[in-house]
Amino acid sequence: MFRFGLMPGELPVGLGGSRLAAKGPVGYGASMARPKETRGSKGGSGLGVMVEDGATPRPFMRGIMIHSLIRRGVPYEEAFEVAQTVRDRIKGRPSVKAQELAELASELLPAGLPTAVPELAEPIRITDAGASVPFSKGILSQSLLAAALEPGDAWEVARDIELELRRSRTLEIDRKSLRRLAFETLTTRVGKSAGRDYLMWRRFQDPERPVILLLGGPTGAGKTSLALEVGHRLGIPRVMSTDTIRQVMRIMLSSALAPALHASSYDAWRAIPDAESFEDPIVEGFRDQAQVVSVGVRGLIDRAVAENTSLILDGVSIVPGLMGRGSYAETADVIMMMVVNLGEEAYAGRFEARRRSPKHQPHDYVENLDAILQIQDHLLELAEQVDDVPVVNNEDFEQSVQTVIRHVAKTLRERHGFDAAELL
Repeated sequence: MFRFGLMPGELPVGLGGSRLAAKGPVGYGASMARPKETRGSKGGSGLGVMVEDGATPRPFMRGIMIHSLIRRGVPYEEAFEVAQTVRDRIKGRPSVKAQELAELASELLPAGLPTAVPELAEPIRITDAGASVPFSKGILSQSLLAAALEPGDAWEVARDIELELRRSRTLEIDRKSLRRLAFETLTTRVGKSAGRDYLMWRRFQDPERPVILLLGGPTGAGKTSLALEVGHRLGIPRVMSTDTIRQVMRIMLSSALAPALHASSYDAWRAIPDAESFEDPIVEGFRDQAQVVSVGVRGLIDRAVAENTSLILDGVSIVPGLMGRGSYAETADVIMMMVVNLGEEAYAGRFEARRRSPKHQPHDYVENLDAILQIQDHLLELAEQVDDVPVVNNEDFEQSVQTVIRHVAKTLRERHGFDAAELL
């Protein structure tokens, strides 16, 4: 008999990782230890709906259904939505048959209910240099993001790898073989470039020299959000903004010594004496401030090189021609990109959203949009003429993240070569 969440003989796994009794269907708990919560009270599930499957009815539990769906390869968000909808549909009923729960879940899932994977008697373990750790689909999917995949796609590839391991009843796999399996699965499912980028970044997880990613661009272009997401996907925990460096330097240098440092990038010119005499005072004020902050930026890069730690730095003060990238050619892979917004209306809309958000301090971005766009034009000109820096038009966030990751992999491949056999 088919039981929801289980194929015959399959052992269910509880939310905390412990095994439940094999005689109950997934979608309800295996224990009746909390009768007040499961038998019609308002606590816990708040349902009191009993699932009929065999001789002993058991209470429906949304959490167990979620976990069962996840074990079948359904992403968490989708599993949660399905379990919540099922819960709402059966609310108020005294009982429901297990087969009906299975049919409801299959109806709500776009591709139907995935085939269950038999649970191995022991967990899969990954071996490396005499040690071993449990296999984690979550950790694997995280590493696959370096192939410039969307999170949902990375999860599906990780699920396919887990399915292959379980179908072959593999209880132990060495790290190099798992990497090869991931490369082959990516190449087959996504394409050669995805497999290549994945391997390239795996090489730099324990690098001989750090990767320093610099994301410059005008105020409000989305640099920090982009830096944080790229850092998450590439597994680079050290992500900093030049705003922090500027704030520290403001404490060290008074407004009398560095007047432009104590203003915003777009109105720094107002702090400079006789700034209006310059041909382009807005750009001159911006460059004056960036020149000072760049000293702190280079100090942070020097520290990352000394510690051999990869780093992502974002900020308006990252300006082509001021970072001295050539001086790091032998000690680090310094990669610079400019993040911009070429659509003026969309840019203005972003500032309006910031104005309404309680997370951001009030700034007069909208009133200074012309100055900000002027700085953006200057950065675009420098990116093309001075350092040949790639530009990311940040209109679609996910696309921008993937563009940055692909450029990082491409740059590393061009500088260091790519030999799949060597990396596998």
